[in-house]
Amino acid sequence: MTGRLDPAPTDTIASLDAIRAQFPALARREGDQTVAYFDGPGGTQVPRSVAEAMVYYLLHHNANTHWAYPTSVETDALLGQARETLADFLGATAGEIAFGANMTTLLFHIARAIGRRLQPGDEIIVTELDHHANVAPWQALAKERGAVLKWLPLDRSTFRHEDGALARLLSPRTRVVAIGAASNILGTISDVATLVAEARAIGALTVVDAVHYAPHALVDVQAFGADFVLCSAYKFYGPHVGVVYGRAEVTAALDLPRLEPAPDWVPECLETGTQNHEGIIGAAAAVEFLASISGDATSSRRERLGHVMHGLHARAEQLFTQLWDGLRGIDGVTLFGPPPGTPRTPTVSFHVRGHPSEAVARFLAPRGVYVSHGDFYATTVARKLGYAEEGFVRAGCACYSDADEVARLVSGVRDLVRGSA
Repeated sequence: MTGRLDPAPTDTIASLDAIRAQFPALARREGDQTVAYFDGPGGTQVPRSVAEAMVYYLLHHNANTHWAYPTSVETDALLGQARETLADFLGATAGEIAFGANMTTLLFHIARAIGRRLQPGDEIIVTELDHHANVAPWQALAKERGAVLKWLPLDRSTFRHEDGALARLLSPRTRVVAIGAASNILGTISDVATLVAEARAIGALTVVDAVHYAPHALVDVQAFGADFVLCSAYKFYGPHVGVVYGRAEVTAALDLPRLEPAPDWVPECLETGTQNHEGIIGAAAAVEFLASISGDATSSRRERLGHVMHGLHARAEQLFTQLWDGLRGIDGVTLFGPPPGTPRTPTVSFHVRGHPSEAVARFLAPRGVYVSHGDFYATTVARKLGYAEEGFVRAGCACYSDADEVARLVSGVRDLVRGSA
């Protein structure tokens, strides 16, 4: 599933109440209201099982790797299991999964290795729709290696890539095409498989930022066809850990910066220094949490994840439509991104006329509604849409969001516009 998110029945996955009961953060209050967390696109809340898995590791297995005593052996085994779990999450094999501090750090590391074989005049294509974690590393390479940076343009009327633009940009000198699976600021889902296929047809390496896509749809690296796909566990109910799928033969060919005694085999060659073991354990626990929502103990983990992602999307689509329609009905509110019913995530950015984005967030917070503000590192999008200075208000629905919370958000924005105290 790379372009269209098809709705699925919601009555075969865990109830919303059962899901919400697993998140202690939902008990937080602002005055007489529980907090509604719409900041998930910047980092979701964490279920109790994830925190417990991390604590259990630290208290009972904590050690460094590859040594001949029990806790080290146990750590090696748990990290191996985490690779298998994240491989199921991404549709990969365990030998293609590596971890890092975050997606940005991992991508700078990979880009640096790719850059060692770039020649002046080689071309790199990035997109105007992307988070700058998938832009800045390539900008640095272009400057350092004399490469040519090309931009896949944003169509401001559709909030998508311009049709046919990639084919016009590709050339025999194209070496890298870096694209996002979903926009963290607009919610736009891109047709990754088609874009990757066009790039691979002329021999370019392909790098996909799936950070915003992964919490909302089942990532399938085989369907994407890309050489590298990156995501972040803290966007799908885990801790702050970056995850990368690297096609084994492509990873093995990289001239990666590394310490001489460090592992030189795939996938550990992508990892620098001692890893955040408890965080990796927590990332695996977050995937297990998602799989558990299916309530089906007989299917494979990958099958359960697919079922859950479809079911959660159907719920989120209903909430997002409520949010979109509610905000659209308020005078002075401008919405950005594709409308409901099109390939998108349940994330919207908006502007309230006469109110800076930070002021909107500050107004809503005491009402128990937490939203983000700014450009969310999608700086080029903000610049293209004319909001580089002021930024946007962003709200995203997560697995624990409900209709009452959406109504409170809409009501809060309406009160702000009306001048209510």
